[in-house]
Amino acid sequence: MTDSTASPKKPTLDKDLDKLVHVEEAAGLVARGLLAPGLGLLFLALAAIFASIAVFGEPGAAIIVAAAAIGAYMALNIGANDVANNVGPAVGAKALTLTGALVIAAIFESAGALIAGGDVIDTISKGIIAPETVGDPAIFISAMMAALVSSALWTNLATWIGAPVSTTHAVVGGVVGAGIAAAGFSAVDWIMMSQIAASWVISPVMGGVIAAAFLAFIKTTIIYQDDKIQAARRWVPLLIAVMAGTFSAYLAMKGLGQVLSLSPRTVTLVGLGTFAVVWGASHIHVRRQSRGMENRNQSLRRLFSLPLVISAALLSFAHGANDVANAVGPLAAIVFTVQAGTVSAAVSVPLWVMVIGAFGISLGLVLFGPKLIRMVGEQITKLNPMRAFCVALSAAITVIIASALGLPVSSTHTAVGAVFGVGFFREWYTARSKRRRAYLERRGLKVKNERAANNGLLHILYEEENGQPDISREEIARRKLVRRAHVRTIVAAWVTTVPAAALLAALIFLVLRNII
Repeated sequence: MTDSTASPKKPTLDKDLDKLVHVEEAAGLVARGLLAPGLGLLFLALAAIFASIAVFGEPGAAIIVAAAAIGAYMALNIGANDVANNVGPAVGAKALTLTGALVIAAIFESAGALIAGGDVIDTISKGIIAPETVGDPAIFISAMMAALVSSALWTNLATWIGAPVSTTHAVVGGVVGAGIAAAGFSAVDWIMMSQIAASWVISPVMGGVIAAAFLAFIKTTIIYQDDKIQAARRWVPLLIAVMAGTFSAYLAMKGLGQVLSLSPRTVTLVGLGTFAVVWGASHIHVRRQSRGMENRNQSLRRLFSLPLVISAALLSFAHGANDVANAVGPLAAIVFTVQAGTVSAAVSVPLWVMVIGAFGISLGLVLFGPKLIRMVGEQITKLNPMRAFCVALSAAITVIIASALGLPVSSTHTAVGAVFGVGFFREWYTARSKRRRAYLERRGLKVKNERAANNGLLHILYEEENGQPDISREEIARRKLVRRAHVRTIVAAWVTTVPAAALLAALIFLVLRNII
């Protein structure tokens, strides 16, 4: 007998309520997806308001306000794309969480931009466009505005497709395209452009070779030693000291050098002095940290984690000091030209302009940076603290060597090239490592696929006597230690950055000439 007091079921109402729940969940997902773009748009509006207060009542204030919003947009894109190279390896190596990396990078990027961002910026992008060829202030303003818009749009597109690109090259391309549209091909310094084109090869190759060399040193002197801990006590302090000396010289030359005029001799003495002090301190630190450690690779990784975190912070500081110019350089040029009514090759940067650039980079990193951080740190090749340490050290050393030789390099190309170098070296070393073969064969395993061995796949081709059949070409490609699809995407973006930004800037300039 049924219970007469039971509530009657209402299947239609239940279905409607379920639909409402699903709609609310879907709306929540959409809202979360729109949060970052919404905050980005809010920052652009605040930058425009900030600029309008700073130049209130001045002639041409409307143009300055519009340029400030565009400069803020460029700063967001620099943070979203370029900063990943500084902290990505540390995140991929699990030395930093994504949240920790975002916090450290945001703090040190802002500090670098505000403390050592420089009082004077070469607004014609390192002399690529001669100022006298664009003497009309109205034309110059349109050219700088077009360069800023085009470089920001291109960097945004690169971030969307997951390709870390050089924002410096994007700005250079924008300036070249706008300059050609404004004054013809004769306005461009093609010798300088050829040097920039050479940096497409120089930066990643130098970064990759140096990173691979350090990884080979670590494998030979520490990882494959019978007593790993004793070997680490001998060599890890030296590596930490090299990192400290390199970064101190790097910051003195590329960061603090914007505030203090330091001679090459002074920079060298700063680096050597830091090296000596840190080498002595690191012996004590490593010996204390390694007490009781097991004789295995996992223990070694712990010794490299703290230096890797520090290197990420220092790289972020130096990046903020240098690359903030990509966002505020053209903006500062526009502000000066509007206020002075004349064109100048170098101008002082107002504090409010520097603030927009500094906070824009940090906000762009927090809102949109995780995608590229994961790409650089996790998706190109697998990193651990030792490999990531080689990447960070290579980035600093490459910039110093290139600067001493007068070669133009990109920090983005250098860092990503170092990641490539670490991955490709591992493929080469694994395929030819007699030590690894001997170790696996001692376990009763046997090489069943020499073709795969030549492709760097020892980790899948040792099988029992009755093992699996020959591995397919597709399987070999899938199991490469470096993801070829990401390499192709990134290299293609590198090669097309300058011409694409130039073409876009030329089109935008022609449009702006009918507006401004």
